[in-house]
Amino acid sequence: MQQAVTYYRVSTDEQGESGLGVEAQQYDVNALLRVSAIVVVREYFEVESGKKNNRRVLKKAIRHCLKAGLTLIIAKCDRLTRKALFGARLLDSRLNLIAADKPWATKLDLLEDFIRAEREGIAISKRTSAALQAAKRRGVKLGKACKALALKNKLAAIAFARTMNPIIQDLAAHGFRTIRALAAELNRRHIPTYRGHGAKWHRNTVCHLLHRIYELSEPSQA
Repeated sequence: MQQAVTYYRVSTDEQGESGLGVEAQQYDVNALLRVSAIVVVREYFEVESGKKNNRRVLKKAIRHCLKAGLTLIIAKCDRLTRKALFGARLLDSRLNLIAADKPWATKLDLLEDFIRAEREGIAISKRTSAALQAAKRRGVKLGKACKALALKNKLAAIAFARTMNPIIQDLAAHGFRTIRALAAELNRRHIPTYRGHGAKWHRNTVCHLLHRIYELSEPSQA
């Protein structure tokens, strides 16, 4: 029976917090798993731009696959990278890669998807730049204030992850090890989310929390 790890990526903290994109990726991967003899031994989640090749979680997932002879499963190529050359290098390596949206794809098929993903990334950047310029013309204040707010929110999320880390470790020690089980038990214990009391834990908010906790456990790299 083939063993694999899965890798899920969203582009921003906002997507990671809300779960936008993660559920769709999991849906595609689970659809593949239901009709195959593949067993997933670990899941990796990352909140980072697909234009960055030097991603800690992705590097760890790839090392895990190469060391243990596992397959890396992604929902689609643009979730792995938006750099065609980086994708080509992975395809030319010892890594066994499956995209859930095209499990039958050859390496050439995947390469075409990586090229398409890079083109889409360029188009997204152009649209974002145009939107920012339009906002400036309307008098919207951008720059330092927005960056300061983003930093404040990130530091608050990191502090929350530090607080939640021992709780998650305790739950795991008591057998709550899956994303679904953790979310259900956190809700049962009425443990507040990052948003505070009244908000429910979902698989995606748990995934985002685990990503933050993983970042805290990893030594920073230059």
